[in-house]
Amino acid sequence: MTEQGRRTEFSDLLRQRRADLGLSLREMELRSVDPGSGAQAKFGWLSKVENGKPVDAPKEELLKALEAGYRIPLDELRAAAAAQFFGLDVAGASSGVWSGDRTLRIIVAHAGEMTEEDRQELAEIAEVMARRRAQRNGPGQGKSDD
Repeated sequence: MTEQGRRTEFSDLLRQRRADLGLSLREMELRSVDPGSGAQAKFGWLSKVENGKPVDAPKEELLKALEAGYRIPLDELRAAAAAQFFGLDVAGASSGVWSGDRTLRIIVAHAGEMTEEDRQELAEIAEVMARRRAQRNGPGQGKSDD
């Protein structure tokens, strides 16, 4: 599975998220347990995924375990797994389609879990941030690069 052109979306997602959290693979193994089924992401499998070694595509229970451990929305995990293991691009799952650092996809994925009140509050936060950015940039400056 090291042939040229092999997709790595799922591996990259897990590796980057673990780095963001500052945790070891052993810590991720302990955290990555599906609360419903008890399925656990094992150290050896996690290590192989992060290092680009051949592994079977994760089943739903394993994705739920990863959701719990890595705190990545299930839909984002599904999309990255579909891209890497099956060559499918799911609604903008390709790197950089929304944002290079995944933040927009994460916000959208979590929005589906929010109440109407939560979404309204998030929209208000976005409005405040937009006003602050406009004030920093001054009139006629347009969008910020940040």
